[in-house]
Amino acid sequence: MAVLEAGLDTMKFFPAGPAGGPSYLAAIGAPVPHVQFCPTGGITLATAPDYLRLPNVACVGGSWLTPVDAVAAKDWDRITDLAAESAQLKCEL
Repeated sequence: MAVLEAGLDTMKFFPAGPAGGPSYLAAIGAPVPHVQFCPTGGITLATAPDYLRLPNVACVGGSWLTPVDAVAAKDWDRITDLAAESAQLKCEL
């Protein structure tokens, strides 16, 4: 509420998964429908669409794009493939 009182209406929500995931963000949307979130933390390519379907989610972030093992191995092809898959995600705004 302090963030809203400061005049901001877009914010990061971390850690989204452990804090309740899409159902929690949907519940938050009822009393403050004008607020937009960028959830991060515990989100995967498979769960990202669950968040992006919500009207109060503008985007998602996640470390699935750059897995530690892929970066360590300099597996840029894998990271490129993950980025291409992620680019296909759509927000329902």
